[in-house]
Amino acid sequence: MDILYLLVPISVLLVLLIVGVFGWALNSGQLEDLEREGARIVDEDGPELDAHQGARPSAP
Repeated sequence: MDILYLLVPISVLLVLLIVGVFGWALNSGQLEDLEREGARIVDEDGPELDAHQGARPSAP
């Protein structure tokens, strides 16, 4: 029974943390335009790699 005094506050803090991260994601635009990102995966004519993408750094 004494363990509940520890587990209940930890559970409440975890829920508040999850709600805070979800609220941050909503307000920062992380969940905007989900259809475009889903279609980008199956698009055969996707954008080419940028200059820094896929390039391995040269050894000194």
